[in-house]
Amino acid sequence: MLRTCISVLSTFAFGSALAHHGWSSFDETKPIYLEGVVKSVKWQNPHAEVMLQVNRADPPAALARFAIPKQSANVDAVTVIGSAKPPTRKDAVWEVEFAPITRMDAWKVAPIKVGDKIAVIGYTFTDEKGEATLRVEFLVGNGKVTPLRSSPQ
Repeated sequence: MLRTCISVLSTFAFGSALAHHGWSSFDETKPIYLEGVVKSVKWQNPHAEVMLQVNRADPPAALARFAIPKQSANVDAVTVIGSAKPPTRKDAVWEVEFAPITRMDAWKVAPIKVGDKIAVIGYTFTDEKGEATLRVEFLVGNGKVTPLRSSPQ
């Protein structure tokens, strides 16, 4: 009985570890721009997640002129935002992983809802392989860019 419980628990723990990606899994050399309509939301820790129906749009030309608030992490926002491009893969829906809720609150990001139109810049896996998952570095909207790597400075 004890052996069965340990086996079940270890299988669950291993499966959970595979389902959640560490931030080091993402390729920070190739920023990705996604925009679209939110299809589902999990507004919870360890981080907020949305399923985003993407429209394959290019970043807006004015994006480079948006003000970017300072954050505690040392991120070259101008370079990241300036080099962001739509993904080459053709997935219609992406899993978008945001910062923890406490950090979203610190930036005063309102909870995202189904049907919202959002744009994000972030990172996916090396060579865009694996799941269509994006870790958000910047949330774009209403004429501003909100950094999400760390807390406001």
